[in-house]
Amino acid sequence: MSNVIRLAIVDPQDDTREELKSTLLGMDRVWLEAECSRYEFFSDVLAQTEPDIGIVSLDANPEKALALVEQLNNTAPQCSVLVTSSSTDGDLILRAMRAGAKEFLTQPVGLNDMLQALERIGDRYATRGDLKPRGNKIIAVAGATGGVGSTSIAVNLGCALAESERNSVVLVDLDLCLGDADVCLDAIPDFTLLDVAQNTSRMDITLLKRSLTKHSSGLYLLPRPVQLDDVDEITPDDLHRLVGLLKATFTHIILDLSKSFGPLDRLALELADDVLLVTQLDLPCLRNVVRLMMSFNENERLSEKIKVVVNRTGLDQNQIGIKKAQDTIGREIFWKVSNDFRTMVEARNNGVPLIEQSRKQPITQQIIELAAALDGDATAGEEEDEDAAAKSGIGRWFSFKK
Repeated sequence: MSNVIRLAIVDPQDDTREELKSTLLGMDRVWLEAECSRYEFFSDVLAQTEPDIGIVSLDANPEKALALVEQLNNTAPQCSVLVTSSSTDGDLILRAMRAGAKEFLTQPVGLNDMLQALERIGDRYATRGDLKPRGNKIIAVAGATGGVGSTSIAVNLGCALAESERNSVVLVDLDLCLGDADVCLDAIPDFTLLDVAQNTSRMDITLLKRSLTKHSSGLYLLPRPVQLDDVDEITPDDLHRLVGLLKATFTHIILDLSKSFGPLDRLALELADDVLLVTQLDLPCLRNVVRLMMSFNENERLSEKIKVVVNRTGLDQNQIGIKKAQDTIGREIFWKVSNDFRTMVEARNNGVPLIEQSRKQPITQQIIELAAALDGDATAGEEEDEDAAAKSGIGRWFSFKK
């Protein structure tokens, strides 16, 4: 099943099994195929359900559990085994790894620890096709200078992506001083980036979603802090942990960067899969693009992510032409969005995204097509997906409590 990691767990202890299930229930990109309360039945469970990962708790009977891990490594090599235990004894960890465990997590298992373990296993086996990736995409939107419309692009792109039932989308406003993504959506949030970033260690996915503001389009929003004095309270480590949590439940994470390209913005560039660099066809903007690209080109991995988006094309007859702009910046223009000042200003002043305010306008269609291009054309058509049932967080349940 594409984009979903399928799990089965075995733990004879009800309390720790329920605690682990609670952690997994908060992860939309995880499908819990089965739970089992007896070690001796788990091999049959895996044979019937064929999950990607089997989670074995060692504490009820370490010797039986380790023997099971070794057995599974021989009889179900396509299933990666992850073990958990409240013990941190080095000998036990070594024995588990020798038996064939791919990861060892200490109970109680934190959400971040589980996410990182699943990502490591996914990275290890994705190239072989044994384990499907979860399909997250992080899109950073940056402006070549202030006033080029990068926030408008970010907000309307997010709403366009969220239209698809296949997608769950969140927008994080990283312009901590002057961000106005909430204004674009006429939202009055109860919580801000500061509230969430400083409490990631105590959050599960359910609490995280409750802390976000959901727009009628389906887009979730995490706005910038209210007070300017709070800006310095958010660190790159906070943002890194937050993005890890968001990846557990959202298919698309849009990071609207500030124009300062400070530590948070630079981390966002590193974390992103695609970076939309928004500019206009005038000399100051293009000179900034050249300057930024000189810096980005020092990091080959970052340079490959950059997609130049020209906003407000046709603004006036004195604009620099596309061909000359491409020659100036030394790369192709990825996307063009035409100038429609009246439509855009009306939408912003009403706090309504373009897809709701003026869907038939060319500028709206260009944003919708941009979303489809970034999403691998997934939003262009709603084809039937066998994984649709997993979007709610948990698929079917098989209970083997014998």
